[in-house]
Amino acid sequence: MLTINGTPLSINNGATPSINPGATQQSKLHADGNSPSYSINGANAQAVNAAYVAYNDGYNNALPQPSQLDLNGVTPSQYLNNLPQ
Repeated sequence: MLTINGTPLSINNGATPSINPGATQQSKLHADGNSPSYSINGANAQAVNAAYVAYNDGYNNALPQPSQLDLNGVTPSQYLNNLPQ
């Protein structure tokens, strides 16, 4: 009934919602092609924020800050001392 008649109580009146670009491979949240992106170094913040706030989940979604743990691609020295066997 919902998909045929719709209802004003559903977000899209019974229609299938569009897919948020943040939930696709085109998302620039973690990478932009082979380059690091927002979660690593803050790049592409405007595009990532637009997709993030577009999630229609009933909450005001504030984009978290990018990671402060990035080492610019350098492997941590402690890892080299404890390689998996």
